[in-house]
Amino acid sequence: MPEQNPSRSARETLSVAMVACNEEANVARTLSSVINLADEIIFVDSGSTDRTLEIASSFGPKVKIFHEPWKGFPRQKNSAIDKATGDWILLLDADESLTPELQAEIAAILSGQAETPRPAPVAYRIARRNYQFGRWIRHGGHYPDPKRRLMRKGAGRVEDCPVNEELQIPGLVGDLHSDLIHHAHSSIADYIEHANRYSSLGAEMKAPRGFSLLNIVLNPFFTFIYNYFFRLGFLDGAEGLLLHLYHSTYVSLKYAKAWELTRNSKKLEN
Repeated sequence: MPEQNPSRSARETLSVAMVACNEEANVARTLSSVINLADEIIFVDSGSTDRTLEIASSFGPKVKIFHEPWKGFPRQKNSAIDKATGDWILLLDADESLTPELQAEIAAILSGQAETPRPAPVAYRIARRNYQFGRWIRHGGHYPDPKRRLMRKGAGRVEDCPVNEELQIPGLVGDLHSDLIHHAHSSIADYIEHANRYSSLGAEMKAPRGFSLLNIVLNPFFTFIYNYFFRLGFLDGAEGLLLHLYHSTYVSLKYAKAWELTRNSKKLEN
């Protein structure tokens, strides 16, 4: 049965772990949402050339800035996790921010006032509100979009994969009730740039597994039909239509680039 934890007399500490590169448009919003909650913020930067570092530094000594070359998302995030000293670690992306309700819920966990099951979870999933083109996308599989983000120190690591990397937690994982805000893509141009970059990473995963040329055509078609109609993506208006249209284009690009990688590899072998 859920109960409060009466055994802790002192508040446990929280480290926020995040990585960034050229995030001046987002970083102030992200840091503002955690600066009063966190005991430290581990900020691993991979060569920002805009005002990202200036903005991060303006939040004071809680923000501990580290400069590291880009090693890919999993290794970069694990590096930030390794530097954290808090009892709990909150893994954040630079384009995410906490709602006031989520701040309060995490604060209750740290102080021992939250109702938790027994045995207590070593990590928590947090639902994300994904904003695309300025609109909260509630359908088409984009909400609640739960992510494992809050964990006890040492409870897990980020899995080693090129895209859609997640915290791997061997122990018990619970669910928080409040939302994390994900300010995903503010414009179509931003989304297309993202789709081009991530389809290249996805192709690296698909190429060794094998695929058919039909995947280039059929997979994006069925992806659109499934998400837009069966998962009610059409309820998100024009933004939902554009999102699912361009997401299906991303799927096509991923398989086309996988085909290209396979073709080029065969040429080298010959």
